[in-house]
Amino acid sequence: MDKPLRGQTVLVTGASGGIGAAIVERLALEGARPIIHYFQDEHAAETLLARVGGNGLVVQADLSDVDGPCALWRKAIAFAGRVHGVVNNAGIRTEIPIEHSSADWKAAWHREFQLNVFAAADLCREAIRHFRTEGGGRIVNMAGQAGQRGSTPDMLPHGATKAALINLTKSIAYSFGREGVMAMSIAPGLVRTEMTEKYIAAHDEVEAVGEIPIGDMAEPTEIAELVAFLLRHSQDSLNGATLDVNGGSYIR
Repeated sequence: MDKPLRGQTVLVTGASGGIGAAIVERLALEGARPIIHYFQDEHAAETLLARVGGNGLVVQADLSDVDGPCALWRKAIAFAGRVHGVVNNAGIRTEIPIEHSSADWKAAWHREFQLNVFAAADLCREAIRHFRTEGGGRIVNMAGQAGQRGSTPDMLPHGATKAALINLTKSIAYSFGREGVMAMSIAPGLVRTEMTEKYIAAHDEVEAVGEIPIGDMAEPTEIAELVAFLLRHSQDSLNGATLDVNGGSYIR
């Protein structure tokens, strides 16, 4: 196939499984060299690297630690010298009903904002500084449908973090686009991943899928193809866009 990402090095966070692994496979298929970030599952990350031909890097970092994102960036630069794209895919989804204790409530909000927003913001900052001196680059932030329409009663932190990530993307696009820094976000609805399977197993799959007009969840490969498309140099006019991928369950 055509290799529109040939010669690009792209850092993908949360890349050892699910959507992240699908993104890495797609990027490699289109010619990019992936930097595969993982937190705990080294074996899955190494297996993924081997599956895409070994042309890349596996990097461990704890993004829940305040120093984790910058440490990850330093490792990426030490390996590649030049990074052309960053995909902020890592994230969590916490269930925390308002009936829980104040301590649990605050802890859930702090942890979710650290992983879903602050870590991404730190990596965006490092990427922007790098891109401004190296001829530009692209940032793709993985937001979510909850950031567009709001979240369920038990997952208020999740929707808030995804909305913040969308706003961060818009701000970067508006502020740094003239310097060759392009930023876009993707807002998936339900995607068939292990995390989603666990969620719907604890709830009602028929009800959850029933809200999607096309009658099914998205596949990780659909998200991966879109990420690769956004990283193409031919797509500058998508700077600042948030692309909804939800089968019609939420239409703006």
